[in-house]
Formats: sequence, C-alpha cells, structure tokens
Amino acid sequence: MTIEERLDALEGRLRSAEDRLAIMDLVHSYGAAVDTGSAQVTADIFTSDGIYDVDTGLLAGREEIAAMVEGDPHQGLIAHGCGHLMTAPQITLDGDRATVRSYSQLIVRRASTDGFAVARLTANQWELIRTDDGWRVERRIARMVDGSDEPRDLLRPQ
Repeated sequence: MTIEERLDALEGRLRSAEDRLAIMDLVHSYGAAVDTGSAQVTADIFTSDGIYDVDTGLLAGREEIAAMVEGDPHQGLIAHGCGHLMTAPQITLDGDRATVRSYSQLIVRRASTDGFAVARLTANQWELIRTDDGWRVERRIARMVDGSDEPRDLLRPQ
C-alpha cells in the first residue's frame, strides 16, 4: 500500500469517526433542548423542512417543531419535572446521509412520592443529512414501544 493510499484510508476513517461523534452529539442534544424548553435549539436540530413523525402527531418544519416545545402539554411536563434520556445510537453512514436507530425514554417526576417513573419508551429512526451547518435531521420517526411491529421495525438493523 502506498503512502497516498494509506493517507486516503486514514482520512476516510477519521471522517467517519468525526461524523459519528457529530451525529451522537446531535441526537443526544435533543433531550436537553426539549427539557429546557429551548424551542429554537430543538427546531434547529432539524432541516428547515424537517419532519418529526411521532405517534401523537406529525410535525412538519421548524416552526411546528418549535411550537410543540412551546405548547402547553410540553411546558406542563417541564413544569412538573421531566427528562428525555437518549440511548447510544446505532449509526449507519452513507456518504452525506445517515440513519440512526435508538431508544429514548421520557422520565417524569412523581409528585406523590417525590420519585421518578418512565412515562414512555420510544423507538426512534432518525434520517440525517450533512448540510453546510453540519448534520441535521430530515425526518425522525418515533413510536412508543407498545408490543406492536412498527417500533421493532424502526430498530431492526439495516
């Protein structure tokens, strides 16, 4: 193997590692953004026309995603104490696109016991694209793990 071939291979591995770290940061930033009520930060995780397809409704574009964070149901969760925990993502890179599979949990405070409970376990498939501003979500599909096939299908290795 020539030095040029070795450098090309090294550059490819480095780019892959950098992409994976950036994608992990992006996916994990979602929890802190929604839990602090940072509507614009949450929306900016997505492309301008990004889709958040959750089983409770479809949000299209940054304005609708920001409105979800600012809405009464979500603000009520924040006011009572909640946390979105993201699991380690399984990342499939394909050039300037990536698919991520992961779980997330919504943890809520129990006022009666001053403890916490898992309110929701969600299977996620994130479809990402590399933009001039870094990796962004084009589409996130999120389904509550309820025993049906759809959440399992989102997590199935490609």
